[in-house]
Amino acid sequence: MEAFLVAIASIWADSGFSALTTGHLIMIFVGLVLLYMAIGKGFEPLLLSPIAFGCILANIPKNGFEEPGVMAVIAYGINHEVFPPLIFLGVGAMTDFGPLIANPKTLLLGAAAQAGVFVAMLGAMLLGFNVQEACAIGIIGGADGPTSIYLAAKMAPQLLGAIAVAAYSYMSLVPLIQPPVMMLCTTKKERQIVMKQLRPVSHFEKVVFPIMCTIVISLLLPSVTALIGMLMLGNLFKEAGCLDRLCDTAQNALMNIVTIFLATGTGCTMSADSFLNYQTILIICLGLVAFIGGTFAGCIFGKLMYYVDGVTNPLIGSAGVSAVPMAARVSQVVGQKANPSNFLLMHAMGPNVAGVIGTAVAAGTMLAMVGPQGK
Repeated sequence: MEAFLVAIASIWADSGFSALTTGHLIMIFVGLVLLYMAIGKGFEPLLLSPIAFGCILANIPKNGFEEPGVMAVIAYGINHEVFPPLIFLGVGAMTDFGPLIANPKTLLLGAAAQAGVFVAMLGAMLLGFNVQEACAIGIIGGADGPTSIYLAAKMAPQLLGAIAVAAYSYMSLVPLIQPPVMMLCTTKKERQIVMKQLRPVSHFEKVVFPIMCTIVISLLLPSVTALIGMLMLGNLFKEAGCLDRLCDTAQNALMNIVTIFLATGTGCTMSADSFLNYQTILIICLGLVAFIGGTFAGCIFGKLMYYVDGVTNPLIGSAGVSAVPMAARVSQVVGQKANPSNFLLMHAMGPNVAGVIGTAVAAGTMLAMVGPQGK
């Protein structure tokens, strides 16, 4: 009997239950809530589901994730910026830069929407975050999950979990957050503006664009060569016309595999020790400020563009945040509510894909000006 009790005590001592804390239980509950949002409500399920499950796994005491194994490999891929560029490869393979090439001035709308990044960065510094942490928090306003993770891993790895959750959560809430801001910034007359059909873009233009973007941006900001290079390489796969197998792999198999690793690994950074603190609440709030600020700045610049050319619907400025293609769809939905004959989707895709480039450029600018943590 005594031996049996000793065995039971040994099993209990080795189990996760013996080390379970209130913090672990809170974070497991957070993971369950995120799972409900992803599966039950359909908020970015492909990303939020593995993040939520990773959060649960990270808060199982004595999980052994620090030992060599698959979780250590996933953590390496996040901490050493392996996964975000690979995600960008898939994004590039699914992106059509045609609307941006056909209407190059929409690049300015994508740039204007990055204002939210710098507003949140300044706000974070005022709240006591150091400059590297503030830069990593601010990039949430670009609504680009991989870039947020890329910059956080370099500048503020201790905040990676909170930044990633904020970025992906607000990306999934685009249809709820953006319309009120868009309505506030525009008049009914402006929302009713019908834009002319875009000109056809030649095959030559579509092939040259990713090559030239890679060369120019990488020479200007070498620190984001991996992100921009993989984004444009994926797009070259799509537009070349003779690389269908590579394009299909980048779009589907590779994209899905890397998404699982990146999202699960991000969730695994959400341990109770690093996540349950006052800083996390501030990051969530600052992320919302950044996102609203980017939407506001894009719409205001769209209004200025309308006053200059008389043909730009300011609603497409909100798509300058790089939540592709959801932000462009929101522009389409809000525009059609004001005018059922309004079709803004392709016009909004111009600033939308410009926002992807703009967020990467903003990240590169921060790295060039401030440098990674510890430098």
